Amino acid sequence: MAKRPVQKIDFSPYGAAIKTARKGQKESRNKVGDEMYLSPRYLANIENNGQHPSLQIFFELMSRYHISVDQFLFGNTADGKSTARRQLDALADELTDREIGIIIATVQAVLDAREKGE
Repeated sequence: MAKRPVQKIDFSPYGAAIKTARKGQKESRNKVGDEMYLSPRYLANIENNGQHPSLQIFFELMSRYHISVDQFLFGNTADGKSTARRQLDALADELTDREIGIIIATVQAVLDAREKGE
């Protein structure tokens, strides 16, 4: 019997998202490797070479960095939030009201500057 042709999934976008999120949280590969019992080289191959991790490692990495798999499979999720928005939401949950006020003022200043520049 002939084998069913299976299209290999390009894992590069997932790896790039993991790398961006890891760097955004200022985590080294060594730190992540120690916490997840992975070699830093294995993580580097996932991030840079599109190596396919096990399903368990994939799930743990995507959960750790709040990365939506749906974004890669179907575009933005049904609620319209990209992975970057989900990451921002997760980080904001750890802030105090005062810190959130600072961020709101900063974002407003960026929007005001953009409006003046257009």
